[in-house]
Parts: sequence; C-alpha cells; structure tokens
Amino acid sequence: MKTRSDDPSSNATLDRRHFCAITGVAALGSFLGRKAHAGTTGEERSLDSIQLQTGNGEWTYHVVPHWGQLPEGREFGGTHGGIATDKAGLLYVSTQSVTGVLVYDRDGKLLKTIANEYPEIHSMTYSDENNEEYFYVTVQKGTPKENWLFVKMKTDGTVVQKITAPAQAGFHAPNEWRLTAAVPGPDGSIYIANGYGDSRIFKFDKSGNYQTSFSGKGMADGQCNCSHGLTVDTRYEQPLLLVCDRENRRLSHYDFEGKFVDNVTLHLRRPCQVSFWGDFAVVSELEGRVTILDKNNAPVAFLGDNPHKDQWANYKLRPVDIAPACFSAAHGCYIDQDANIYVSDWNQSGRVSKLARVRA
Repeated sequence: MKTRSDDPSSNATLDRRHFCAITGVAALGSFLGRKAHAGTTGEERSLDSIQLQTGNGEWTYHVVPHWGQLPEGREFGGTHGGIATDKAGLLYVSTQSVTGVLVYDRDGKLLKTIANEYPEIHSMTYSDENNEEYFYVTVQKGTPKENWLFVKMKTDGTVVQKITAPAQAGFHAPNEWRLTAAVPGPDGSIYIANGYGDSRIFKFDKSGNYQTSFSGKGMADGQCNCSHGLTVDTRYEQPLLLVCDRENRRLSHYDFEGKFVDNVTLHLRRPCQVSFWGDFAVVSELEGRVTILDKNNAPVAFLGDNPHKDQWANYKLRPVDIAPACFSAAHGCYIDQDANIYVSDWNQSGRVSKLARVRA
C-alpha cells in the first residue's frame, strides 16, 4: 500500500539553487541578514518586480508579493494556527490575536473576520456534511473560561458544538488538556489530538460522547511526542488517520479504531500540519521548510528551505527579518485545487504567504 521513507535526502534529486532563490539576483544572503524597520521600504518595493522562486521541477513556485497583507497598524499576532478553505474557494487563516479568523479571496483581499471570540485557534479542518459546511477547530484561547476546547462551527463562525476535557481522561489539572488538532472521521466520529498535553488522541462520537483514547507520550512505534497535526489520508484503499508526530519528526498512520499502522516518513523538521493534493501531501515543518511528499511518502520537493538555522522555529523574528522565499517556522499549510500553496509562519507578528505554482 505504501513504502516508508527513512531519509528525505536520499529520495529526491533537488537543485538547491532553487531554494530561497531570487530570479535574476545573484545572492540572497544580504537580504536575509539585514535588519529592517516595520512597513514596506523602498528596497522591499523594488523586489516586487523580481520573481521570487522556490522549489524544483514541476513543484517550482513563485512567491506572490504582499499576499494577505493587513491594513496598516494591524498585525497577525503569531499566525500560530491553520489555513482552510470553503466550497466557494475562500481562504480562512487563523491567528494569534484579536483578529480571530481572517477570510480572504484567492487574490489575498481581506473580506471579513469571523470567530473573534476565539483569538487563538490552533487548527482548522473543513468538512462538508450533507451540503452543510463546517470547520473543526481547536481553540487555545477563547472567551473567559473557554480555553483549550474543540469547537465545530459554520463558515460564518456560528458555533454548533463544543467539547472540553472528558472526565474519562483522568486529568488532574487544567493544563493537562492542551489540544492541538481535530478532524472528523469517515463515520462522523471526532478525533482530537492532545498534542501539547500527553500526546494522546481522543475519539468521540459525532454527538461529542467520549469513546476511547490511544497513542500517548513516547518515542516507540504507536506513541507520539507532540501529536501536533491530524489529517484523514484517503490516498489508499483504506482511509487512515495521518498524525504529525512533531517532536519525533515523523508522520504516522493509525486506523480509526486507534490501532497503529506504520511510521511513514521519518527525519522531518518537526512536522506541524498536512494538506493533500491528489496523491501528494504538503507538510509544513516548524524548522524552516515545507516538504512535498508523493503517494509513497517520499519527498519530491522542498519549498522555502531556510539555510539560516538560527531562524528555525524562532518566534522572536519579525517578517522583515526573513527572506520572502524562505520560511522560519512553517506552521499552517493548505494547497488549493490549482496546486497553489498557502503557508502561515509562526513568529511574533505573523506572516502568511501564497506560493503560486509556475506552469511549464
């Protein structure tokens, strides 16, 4: 059904000249290293006419300048969240600030905000249920006394369901329930990852009744060290739950009863979230990179690969300190029907990028 990729560097022939490359510019280092003031400088404006590229082969992309830019005086506030879409093709980007969830068109025009009562939504998963559209989200911070909960909401932000820490979990302190991701299973069951807590994955029925839990903190097969992201993987005959086991630097498959199947990709740079395009998977990695995997879970391209390791997962950075065609801490990701990729970078003031696929 699938093969395991143990070493990304041995499974793809990649041209590093494409990584963080600026077409027509010989060197990027001076731009990467300079300190800049907030706002758009003359130097930055001059770069708008230069096509910034990243990737390789058929997975070559150019960076769309200033996509999703907020009005002057407003900041994303961390973009420690996810990216999703709806049936109309609008983009929903969760933030770490009072802006809540930002709603854009594909060109990056901000249309509105929703869910402002939940300023820190960590993950978002879209679900079409009998032609009704929903997002399954995990909330780190909400209105008073509503921190760390699962919320199912309509695309306008209307809440239809909430799940808090189940009594059956055996938690003894509030900070033990620190969920990071949630997805609906094929039968409507709800799976919630307690990634910032004990790394267990909890299963509830569609009404929110506790069913079971599985995995848990550790390094052995079937365990996770920060079950950070969840996705339903339908690329094979049997749909499976794909888990971003962040601190073990791997992706793992489980069936929907919680049985461990396999570790399918190893040696990643702290994978956070996954988005699918046909048989391909886009993986955002907290250590400065986005990886494209094929159906065998072997890498075929690396995007925004940041050569400056001091910038990896560095929250203290501001976007002006990061090369536009590089990532410092890729957290949320989404690939649309045209294979364009949207990425949210985790840093103190936030950054959202659109990578437009270069057509041959």
